[in-house]
Amino acid sequence: MPPAERILVIRLGAIGDVVRTLPAVSALRAACPAARITWLVERAASSILEGQPWIDEVRIFPRESLRTAIRGARVATLVREAWAFVRALRGERFDLVLDFHGILKSGLLARASGAPLRVGYAPPFGRELAWLFANARARLTPERASRFDRNEALVRFLGVRAASAAVPLLVDPAAREKIAAALGPGPAPIVVHPGTSAGTPHKRWPAAGYAALARALRSKRGVFTVVSAGPDAAERASAAEVVRLAGGAARLAPETTSLADLAALFVQCRLYAGGDTGPMHVASLAGTPVVQIMGPTDPVENEPWSGTPSRTVRAGVACSPCRRGCSAATCMAAVSPQAVIEAALTLLDAAPTEPGAGMAGPRAAS
Repeated sequence: MPPAERILVIRLGAIGDVVRTLPAVSALRAACPAARITWLVERAASSILEGQPWIDEVRIFPRESLRTAIRGARVATLVREAWAFVRALRGERFDLVLDFHGILKSGLLARASGAPLRVGYAPPFGRELAWLFANARARLTPERASRFDRNEALVRFLGVRAASAAVPLLVDPAAREKIAAALGPGPAPIVVHPGTSAGTPHKRWPAAGYAALARALRSKRGVFTVVSAGPDAAERASAAEVVRLAGGAARLAPETTSLADLAALFVQCRLYAGGDTGPMHVASLAGTPVVQIMGPTDPVENEPWSGTPSRTVRAGVACSPCRRGCSAATCMAAVSPQAVIEAALTLLDAAPTEPGAGMAGPRAAS
């Protein structure tokens, strides 16, 4: 590990990719306990980083204001805001930059930081010529690996040998108390998250499947289900549909106004079930056992955190995995409720009954 007093981590988004970088950064913190570590991230994913002990500062990349200036053809405003941001970044005098994002934008930001050592990925993980802006490039093998392993490889490339934290995503106690009060008394529930981002409808499992899961867990194990949703109207509608179809076995989860609240909800629950989304990785990193319902995305690249018990359920459709998904979402519709129910029961029977008591255990695919 080269000597570095001020380290910049670049992983701008999205939520799932940001949280999957936390284990690698926790190992970096263990190797450099006296260094000041700053994380450059876009606002949409920033709240999950607040209060994490591996980071000293969260710095926001002003994507929204720069995009507004571009769309409005306000060249002077764009130049002024971009220069002000770059000048403030260079003023931090970073010794080392780790570009976990590996695209042109993150490569340019790494170079703009002025850090003498800029570590990034060689192709193919260094995309859009991002590798040109790094002066130390990690060439990874094998080329198909989980995002967790890929991120860890970048810090191992630096000579870091410290292990990642056992629970890489710590939950704010105040947020946890608030969510516990909103859930009310009684045994810890199951949480399902049926929604996905607006751009990935092909990752959604049908609401009827989640409702069948809720009914089965209620009848077989006496466990109630809460249904969480993001701020998007379509996500909320999907959650309401699950509750309607569940026939009294599920209700809407307490409202979560931030990613920190969402993490607090998940650690209050015995089990999480949902598609391959950012919230699924939040639950996994926080220590909540996970049933991952997967369709078009790569099961190797997108596996849950290995430190938390999980089961991945997929139908094995011939065209899956694919790069973009399709409107038919055949691979998601083909996942049977019974397969998901069996995976959930397996995890429930092995998991502690108290919420937030994540344990080390194997992951498996169905």
